[in-house]
Amino acid sequence: MADTIAETVDLLYTIDQEKLTPDQQIALGNALAALAQAERLDQINERLRSIQRVLDSWALKATADGGR
Repeated sequence: MADTIAETVDLLYTIDQEKLTPDQQIALGNALAALAQAERLDQINERLRSIQRVLDSWALKATADGGR
């Protein structure tokens, strides 16, 4: 997903905003905001996966230790 986001952001930043109508400029701004939100959600998701790995390792260790 990050590659798609990065490629899309690169594409959007190559658009000459001076040639856009006001409605197109608003749409571009909305698209950039949506992509920024998607990128942030992807970062949050990666952190949650890291936390899940830690919790899984703790649970596995607790099981191996007999729940002590």
